[in-house]
Amino acid sequence: MDASPSVFANWETFYVIVGSSAGALTGLMFVVITLVADAKAPPTLQQINGFATPAVVHFSGVLLLSAVLSAPWRDTGVVGSALGVGALAGLAYMLIVLRRLRQPAPYKPGLEDWSWHVVLPVVAYVVLLVAHMGLRHDQPWALYTIAAAALLLLFIGIHNAWDAVIYIAVTRRTES
Repeated sequence: MDASPSVFANWETFYVIVGSSAGALTGLMFVVITLVADAKAPPTLQQINGFATPAVVHFSGVLLLSAVLSAPWRDTGVVGSALGVGALAGLAYMLIVLRRLRQPAPYKPGLEDWSWHVVLPVVAYVVLLVAHMGLRHDQPWALYTIAAAALLLLFIGIHNAWDAVIYIAVTRRTES
């Protein structure tokens, strides 16, 4: 792809919006966890690591993705490499999440939990990996695929953050 001035320039507004949203939601998760930690029955580390932390990781991934794609790159190959590394890191992290969710706990994840906390994030990171390959081979569809993966991760993070907060709030209320 021709990177002069930049193939990503037309996407700048998109990534400013998506990246800003991810950054703000990451900050909000810190506030929520701080508030719930002061509860009579604070969430366990296993609950936070299994359900809340992945939301922050996905938000942070979208923020990093937005920052990388908003930089003034001259070579799309470098951006493609960065996306590939990020996608592989995301997939490796999903193995950690999978292991955490399979550990014995009072709460047994249901189909919706598996879908939103494991399956959809894996799909998003695989899509990002495919986009990385497309970008490295100058495929115009790769830019749309990257955007789709970023939005999917953002929506996964929103859903999972909401799910974690509701679960912690309901658990706290029933234990009080």
